[in-house]
Amino acid sequence: MEKKPSLSPRIWIALILLGFSGQLAWGVENQYFNTFLYDNITPDPRPISWMVAASAVTATLTSILMGALSDRTRARWGKRKLFVLAGYLAWGVFTAAFPSAAYLRPVGLAVGIAILFDSIMTFFGSTANDAALNAYVADVTRDENRGRVVGTMQILTWVAILIVYGASGLIIDAWGYFTFFYLIGGLVFVLGLVGGLLMKEEPDPNPPDRSYWAQIADTFRIENLRANRDLFLLLFALTLYGIAEQIFFPYLIIYLNHYLALPTLDASLLIFVCILIGGIALAYPFGLLADRFGRRKMALVAILLKMIGLILFSLMDAVLPLTLTGILWLSGMSAWMISTGAWTKDLYPQDKRGQFAGYFILFTVAFAMVPGPLIGGWLGTQFGIPAVIDGQAGFIPTPLIFQVAGLATLAAILPLLFIKEKKAQD
Repeated sequence: MEKKPSLSPRIWIALILLGFSGQLAWGVENQYFNTFLYDNITPDPRPISWMVAASAVTATLTSILMGALSDRTRARWGKRKLFVLAGYLAWGVFTAAFPSAAYLRPVGLAVGIAILFDSIMTFFGSTANDAALNAYVADVTRDENRGRVVGTMQILTWVAILIVYGASGLIIDAWGYFTFFYLIGGLVFVLGLVGGLLMKEEPDPNPPDRSYWAQIADTFRIENLRANRDLFLLLFALTLYGIAEQIFFPYLIIYLNHYLALPTLDASLLIFVCILIGGIALAYPFGLLADRFGRRKMALVAILLKMIGLILFSLMDAVLPLTLTGILWLSGMSAWMISTGAWTKDLYPQDKRGQFAGYFILFTVAFAMVPGPLIGGWLGTQFGIPAVIDGQAGFIPTPLIFQVAGLATLAAILPLLFIKEKKAQD
């Protein structure tokens, strides 16, 4: 097979704009949708777990179905662009619309509408980013540069999260949640529009030879499962890792604000420093190491860093040690995302990259983000501290969620030991 040429400046700019704006939206959704729901609607951790679970199911179904559809449109017309453009524009609109749920009463109705808005936003975000953009990255990269490209996009992920956390405290304290969501939604809309228009594609020389539904059903035939054994083992490892991460991650800001009593601005600055060092500064070197020394070695090191960092983080209550241990577990998170992100793209079948990007979401989102937050929510209510916040009864999560998550992360090691590290089936 002829090698793809190096990425052109135009494609790099498109990837940078789309990667950054998409991660900006996901960063807000992953933390500040949860925090807004807790602070402005109800201080009960359980609705957060319901919202995360609904979003996870939506993301999974959307990614598989729309990813497969984008494979077919690319095969015929060379266009994943339509999915990216339409998805990003609607994504920005519904990000801005989310906080309007707080105007509704009774509380049950407000919770229901918040979950609905989050699910609609997730549909468009998963169409544009999880399915179409992730497949596009696999389309335009090759084995030799994929780790570096994924590493670069991981830097964008951390920059986006850095802006969300670093600026959020200032914006929310000064102008409130509504202005914060309007600004983020507007940025996603504008950057997604420009980045989508810059995408450049060519038709797939090997279009699918079966119907849309037959293409999806074909994935689950036993011979295809065997042919993609290593990929599915890797996806299973991602599920185990993701369950562990989601035990604590949706409740991170809540823990800092309410258990450790750090003001929103202080908590944001703490996370800002952790991301700046543990995420951004190390992302590109991790990408180079993943290309040079292999995906598996990097993934195993990442698991150990994450586990040790979370356990130590749970034992700290002052800003400096919290920052140092936060850098440790964030560096593990970054190394894991880069090594496994490149590894999965190595193993995607060439003619089904969009569809398999959807299965990536099935394993990393639905299978992880449904049980993970439910476990965290259960730990937060059963072992949390009862409290009355803004006149409503609730629970404050304790360090236990980080300790359980750290130990659970180790489970991801087992599937990695049975994978033969090899290149894509092109």
